[in-house]
Amino acid sequence: MWLLALFLLTDSTAVPQSLMVAVAPAESLSVELTGRGDPVVLIPGLFGSAFGFRKLVPLLVTAGYRTIVIEPLGVGASGRPEKANYSLTAQADRIAAVLDSLHVRRALVLAHSIGGSEAFRLAYRRPDLVRALLSIEGGPTERAITPAFKRALRLAPWIKLLGGIRLIRRKIRGMLMDSSGDASWVTDSVVLGYTAAAGRDLDATLKAYLAMANAREPELLAPHLPQVRCPVRLMVGGARHAGDVGAREVQLLERTLPAFVLDSVPAAGHFIQEEEPGAVLAAVARLKTSVTAGHATGSQ
Repeated sequence: MWLLALFLLTDSTAVPQSLMVAVAPAESLSVELTGRGDPVVLIPGLFGSAFGFRKLVPLLVTAGYRTIVIEPLGVGASGRPEKANYSLTAQADRIAAVLDSLHVRRALVLAHSIGGSEAFRLAYRRPDLVRALLSIEGGPTERAITPAFKRALRLAPWIKLLGGIRLIRRKIRGMLMDSSGDASWVTDSVVLGYTAAAGRDLDATLKAYLAMANAREPELLAPHLPQVRCPVRLMVGGARHAGDVGAREVQLLERTLPAFVLDSVPAAGHFIQEEEPGAVLAAVARLKTSVTAGHATGSQ
């Protein structure tokens, strides 16, 4: 309750308010609140953070939304307990706990990359929290860590000897560039922003990644997709890039979701919020319109 009171008493129209919200013993999520109006919940991907939405949040606030960036456990400034349950289902339940603590209901949820899989789980497990869902380059993934990244994690004990955070920054820079349609946005300051939280405690970061790689889902997402009754839009980048959503995942969403639209941004890659934040803002507006139209026709 005190979190809600703090937000209401603080003028956060332009200046983000940062909170650490405890969702379980030794588990706290970093939350950034900005603006007034209809709530938009933003969930970053595995290598993202609130920093990754720095271009989009001001656009949303200017458009009259209240933004709530929630960094999942092990991501951004959130906690990195070694023994936690890092399954995507557990991450979705933690996001729900944060929204409950803030008394947020029926939010527009915007998620990037693996955050999209967490958002799909949130939508069927807690439909009261999700008014509509916009997933940016995030399909119905069943695991947080790709097999290739899991193999790379075998080198975790040696990363400090191989260069530590400098090595991590080089790898992140390469990943950001390979994942982009136009990589001109990947500057030194951006790479520092994306790796700042990981660099504060590299050991804890690597242990959290290992825990994610070994996490087991209590249930698969695919059988539950028909339970996602809210409107869903999937944004994909049209340029050739690493990390795109596979055709089978798109077909699964088209086949199982009651209200699904696929959007493509021709020149963008995986990080559409970086390359084309205006296109994301426009997609949010279309999503909100679809919800309003659905209520008008009685279909929701």
